[in-house]
Amino acid sequence: MANPPPRRPSNLTPEAYARLKAEMVAPYRGLRKFIYGTCAASGGIGAFVFLAKVLAGQDLGKTLPNLAFQLGVVALMVWLFRIDRPKANP
Repeated sequence: MANPPPRRPSNLTPEAYARLKAEMVAPYRGLRKFIYGTCAASGGIGAFVFLAKVLAGQDLGKTLPNLAFQLGVVALMVWLFRIDRPKANP
């Protein structure tokens, strides 16, 4: 037998209840997205700095791997942000 759906407590507004249900399904989603955003911003700033060094021709042996790493961090954060999106209801 299937359990009946839980009833909304009378002291909660429908919006607050929906927000609590969403948090129950995906805990700390807001915190994770904030961390993804800050890491992506950090990687973007680092990529900008290393790109400027590459364009200036400074120590390309060390600068190019660092630039690739920073771009990888940005790509990883974008990918994590995308897979953490809420699933669409069918």
